Amino acid sequence: MRLSELSGKEIVDVKRAERLGVLGQTDLEINEQTGQIQALLIPSLKWFGLRKQGEEIRVQWKHIKKIGAEMIIIDFPGEADE
Repeated sequence: MRLSELSGKEIVDVKRAERLGVLGQTDLEINEQTGQIQALLIPSLKWFGLRKQGEEIRVQWKHIKKIGAEMIIIDFPGEADE
């Protein structure tokens, strides 16, 4: 799958049934040696489209459960799960 195919998909946490953001409004953490995506960095607070600096949710690639036509489903561990 190409990065352009991921852009615009909603990111949804299956445990909390919560929309975390849209890929394209997120940053990717990429391993420089292998070129593989290691994590999605999602801004955690938005207010009228503006991002509060320094606040983000880091979702490791292993927590992505399904990439569908319109959504990316993640199983993000909460504080109790860690």
